[in-house]
Amino acid sequence: MAKNVPTSRLARGTKLGAVAASSVIRSKKTRLSMRGRSEAVRAKMAEESMIRTTEQVVMVLGTMKGVAMKLGQMMSVLDLDLVPEDHRDRFQQRLAVLRNAAPTVSFENMRAVIEQDYARPLEDVFAEFDPEPIAAASIGQVYRATLADGRRVAVKVQYPGVDVAVRADLKNLTMFRRVLASAMPWITPAVLDELKLNMEAELDYRAEAATQSEIAHLYRDHPFIFVPSAVPELSTTRVLVSEFVEGAGFDEMRTLPDAERNRIGEIVYRFYVGSLFTFNEFCGDPHPGNVLLAPDGRVAFLDFGLFNRMDPKLVHFEKLCLRAAAEERSEDLRQLMIDRGVIDSPDEIGAEECLEYVLAASEWCLVDEVLTITPELASGAFLLAVDPRASEFTGMKQQNLPPEHLFSRRADFLTFGMLGQLDATNNWHSIAREWLYDEPPVTELGIAHHDWLRTHPPKPVKKTRPRKATTR
Repeated sequence: MAKNVPTSRLARGTKLGAVAASSVIRSKKTRLSMRGRSEAVRAKMAEESMIRTTEQVVMVLGTMKGVAMKLGQMMSVLDLDLVPEDHRDRFQQRLAVLRNAAPTVSFENMRAVIEQDYARPLEDVFAEFDPEPIAAASIGQVYRATLADGRRVAVKVQYPGVDVAVRADLKNLTMFRRVLASAMPWITPAVLDELKLNMEAELDYRAEAATQSEIAHLYRDHPFIFVPSAVPELSTTRVLVSEFVEGAGFDEMRTLPDAERNRIGEIVYRFYVGSLFTFNEFCGDPHPGNVLLAPDGRVAFLDFGLFNRMDPKLVHFEKLCLRAAAEERSEDLRQLMIDRGVIDSPDEIGAEECLEYVLAASEWCLVDEVLTITPELASGAFLLAVDPRASEFTGMKQQNLPPEHLFSRRADFLTFGMLGQLDATNNWHSIAREWLYDEPPVTELGIAHHDWLRTHPPKPVKKTRPRKATTR
């Protein structure tokens, strides 16, 4: 029988500690054995040492679940340039474990969670319940079930003790940040702060069910976006019940012809990025495991534990910044960021550095041309923007980015990564002009979306909960 998620900081920290120790020892041994070797041999040994360390980190993240697995999933989406190209396929296979097949917990233990939350036997709630999980999330497993009225549902159940495990993960990841940064240099204090701020919200499935119901209602009758309805009356803190969706997974989507992948890419872009500018709210967890292609051609979006509603004034600020960058108005862009407090050391940041930094991260949707997004393009932009080893934009990387914007930029980067995994091609700027400049749509999907919007006007935005400031 599988064990529950280890919850003590010591037990969970030991795994990362073992990686830290072996990485240091391996590095020292490698350096010692390099004496007298040729340059080519030294390079090969260093490469192999780095690959072993990175693969070990991936394996540890996969067994920890919680926050650690979330970071690993981000690695898999962005296809970061961590290993040489010759080893990329093997490394991606290991990352796929984090993305699609987290280690499972026995059904007996998961059943206990369900029955504890319902305070009654499983059979009293569901007419049928398949004990084989159909998916694994960062903090739970998903099962297929049928209600008494015949509705087919997906049941997401939290791993036993995962709430304690998530908090231990946060402490351990802070402790071992330097070690993890050897494989994931983008794990900055700001990334950890943002995860701390939002991950605990993901533990409350009752709140997620309410959010999912609202989004399902928001996108009701949409021509190409589908959000399954939750069943709030059967959802608890640790059990989330929602409408079951049949569809092809992301790996299957990646094998489709160009036209179909491009169509899916545009839908993904419109949902994860366009929603922010259209409805002032967005899902903060763009991830291949949260997307399905339904038989009718619609794309279904799942998992709303990390969801954010933004003050329209803050959304407008992001829109103004993107406009300024697209038009290369560097002085205006710099002043916008100074006024917002993003740049808190104006004497150290020139207008050109400010502009180039924004373009490095977002040029893909700011240049009016057809562009194929590749994994290398997505990961390169991400690392250039956040990797502390890169000498570019040192000043900008030290500035303040309020957590609301850090959360939205993270969603933007992960969406970029998903499009790279799809090798999707489009004129992304012509799509973005719909929400950046309020221009009419130029794509078939855009026209269908705006026709739908005319009969489904956006609802008033709820107030967001206050967030603490984050230093980037």
